[in-house]
Amino acid sequence: MENPYVKQYPELLEGKTLIYVHGFGSSGQSGTVTRLRTVFPNTKVVAPDLPVDPFEAMTLLKQLCADEQPSLILGTSMGGMYTEQLYGFDRICMNPAMCIADTMQAHGMTGTQTFQNPRLDGVNQFYVDKALVKAYRTVSEQRFANVSDEERQRVYGLFGDRDEVVDTFDMFQQHYPNAIHFHGEHRMDDRSFMHSVVPVIRWIDDRQEKRERPIVYIGVECLWDDYKKPASSSQKTVRQLIEKYQVFFVAPSSSSCPAEYAEMVAWLQEYFDVMAWGHTIFTNQRHLLYGDYLIEKMQTRDSMATRLEFGSDTFKTWEAVLDYFSLLGGQ
Repeated sequence: MENPYVKQYPELLEGKTLIYVHGFGSSGQSGTVTRLRTVFPNTKVVAPDLPVDPFEAMTLLKQLCADEQPSLILGTSMGGMYTEQLYGFDRICMNPAMCIADTMQAHGMTGTQTFQNPRLDGVNQFYVDKALVKAYRTVSEQRFANVSDEERQRVYGLFGDRDEVVDTFDMFQQHYPNAIHFHGEHRMDDRSFMHSVVPVIRWIDDRQEKRERPIVYIGVECLWDDYKKPASSSQKTVRQLIEKYQVFFVAPSSSSCPAEYAEMVAWLQEYFDVMAWGHTIFTNQRHLLYGDYLIEKMQTRDSMATRLEFGSDTFKTWEAVLDYFSLLGGQ
């Protein structure tokens, strides 16, 4: 059966190298690695089996980065903790276990452990004793050691809102501004990966390539129905638009009522997830927005963008909007 979520993006990270750093007890043969190679078919995905010893793991990863010079490093859980310390590269830390020793003790990751995925060396089990836990603690305590202004812009942290294993969002955000919640658990499935990780990879790849996409502004009044639920096909349309365009959500400025502002942010995060992070504009002066397209219900005078009146005969539904942009092909 065809996977309804996984889609290939051969143009993203094309001809580049991506290093994937797996989590505790996993390997370079995990489902995430298979997903990466499927979604980015023109990318070299390097995914080593990490040594159990954290000092050896860090040595291997630093040497691998020196040899491969990756355009992007992705790390999950324990791998996210390692990834943060691989300075000098663009990185995404997914549900990073920044306090891995505490996580191991809290979730019974001591004693005899079985690898969750097959390893190239054929080893099936390993043993975690107090000395190894101490080693993990020592390595994890080196986190944030070389954070600079440049590093703050090169690192993203993605944190599942249903993660019951680790929660280091607040710690991470103290050092890196690009800390984002997404809808998902500790282990990413196809849906959370495609909806949360791929948009961030697109932002990073666009920045690396100095790629400028046409801008589409969407008035929030177009996105919900009479019950303040997402309008039919609005989420689907936005997810397809971000493949070709820079999409920004536009809401009325509510500086006099912080509660309304917070409510709007929460609504967008709930229904549009990572797509709304850093892409929401609060203004009562839409005519000042400089861009290519403006989708709205209200009448903006002298708009500097091509205006699409949502709800009109031409753009009565989000399906009609999607058909319009499909014909444009990214123009």
